[in-house]
Amino acid sequence: MPLPLYLLAMAVFAMGTSEFMLAGLLPDIASDLDVTVGTAGTLTSAFAVGMLVGAPLVSALARDWPRRSSLLGFVLTFAAAHAVGAITTSFPVLFGTRVVAALANAGFLAVALTAAAALVSPVEKGRALAVLLSGTTVATIAGVPGGSVLGTLLGWRAAFWAVAALCLPAALGVLKGIPAGREEREATGRPALRAELAQLTRERLLLVMLLGALVNSATFASLTFLAPVVTGSARLGELWISVALVLFGAGSFVGVTVAGRLSDRRPGAVVAVGGPLLLIGWPALAMLADEPVALFLLVFVQGALSFALGSTLITRVLYEAAGAPTMAGSYATAALNAGAAVGPVIAAATLGTGAGDLGPLWASGLLVAVALLIAFPLRTALTAGRSTEAFR
Repeated sequence: MPLPLYLLAMAVFAMGTSEFMLAGLLPDIASDLDVTVGTAGTLTSAFAVGMLVGAPLVSALARDWPRRSSLLGFVLTFAAAHAVGAITTSFPVLFGTRVVAALANAGFLAVALTAAAALVSPVEKGRALAVLLSGTTVATIAGVPGGSVLGTLLGWRAAFWAVAALCLPAALGVLKGIPAGREEREATGRPALRAELAQLTRERLLLVMLLGALVNSATFASLTFLAPVVTGSARLGELWISVALVLFGAGSFVGVTVAGRLSDRRPGAVVAVGGPLLLIGWPALAMLADEPVALFLLVFVQGALSFALGSTLITRVLYEAAGAPTMAGSYATAALNAGAAVGPVIAAATLGTGAGDLGPLWASGLLVAVALLIAFPLRTALTAGRSTEAFR
């Protein structure tokens, strides 16, 4: 894999740290800004909504910009949003900074996904996506738990400052690793924006986007509210939240790495095996959450399965959107973040039910079940056509 791809992954690491670290900071943010934990959880949804809306919008605006300038501008905007978030005492302002950061992240990821696909051969998109998403998985292993520990020791604002600082070497990586100029955009012969948007009328593209969104919503539903499970159901101290996040991140790294080698040629094997196991895993985690050893083991397994299945489906989005070379990355980003926006909202609604802290885990199981119910009867449509073979 080419070096610029790893430099893009470094920037994704900084952004992934911000996106996921709230799972360990929500109780402190809620206490400091005098809101409920459920309300604080909407910060995750705000970020996801900003990315969902921003991905196609920013991609459409930036499709004629040089990639290096676009990526650099997005990283610096992301850093500025975190600096403002670190000093505010207002929850609405913090909410707003999450939306701005999300727009910057959406633009970056949409352009980076397209850039990553362009850096490799047409049959290696899955491996390129795995390298790019490794920035996110490494964030869950190192950055997110580090942010959680930093938040526990020095307060959640220190974690926001740390993310802002992480963006600086990421910006340098983009500056040094991505060629300047417009020649890489391959503007000659590129489809018009209307033609690229028309790809969204294709049934298979919409279906794979929906499945990816559902799986990702299940992931974020539980990950966002993992801290209360660790400190409540398992009756462990706050520092154990970081252990759980490290294990989830380690699992996600394993999952996306393995899936990256299968999603180009054998995506059906990932879905056929990973889907049912993921479905079983969320209820099992809910039932065994009061047993720390079982909790941590299942957190690792669910991280691996969630990212293996999710990254495979997102890879299929890039294949299905091959007719939209400058917008395909935004469609994949939108699918990811539609789930990330809906999942925490559904999970927050379960916190006030009899399920309590375990409600998000049951909600995740239900979301995966819906995805599999949709995928099974439509598997013929999903496999139709030699260009996709999505569930071969």
